[in-house]
Amino acid sequence: MIGLTAKQQLLDHCTAFVEGRLARIRKNIASVQESLQSETKSSAGDKHETGRAMLQLEREKLGRQLGEAEKMKEVLGRVKITGASDTAALGSLVKTTMADYFLAVSAGEASVGRRPVFCISIATPIGRSLLGKSVGEHIVFGGKEIEILAIE
Repeated sequence: MIGLTAKQQLLDHCTAFVEGRLARIRKNIASVQESLQSETKSSAGDKHETGRAMLQLEREKLGRQLGEAEKMKEVLGRVKITGASDTAALGSLVKTTMADYFLAVSAGEASVGRRPVFCISIATPIGRSLLGKSVGEHIVFGGKEIEILAIE
């Protein structure tokens, strides 16, 4: 049985992933802002306008990514890793016949103990399938039947 320290490690992994993503996005936004300001100082013309428009589109895209990353951070703030639950919920570590999943945010694979654990959002297809399920229940995902072995 994976204890509290493992769930804390998983939560720390997710937090580091989200914080790293936020830092990268903010750095890219600052870089685009700087480029926009230097573009403003250069000569006018079609080439100038095209470059400026592309930078503004990039800034908008980064703004959306920043919003998504901030939502991930908000979800992490709601993750509870203490207390037992009979059903899979946000903050649960769900062991299945296929893999182990930590229901929090999509942060990739984490190494805890001998088996890898996949940090997933409850909004993902597999996350939605696991949510609310109990030990012994089965789900079908990707054409495969998966049994829930344990929920911590």
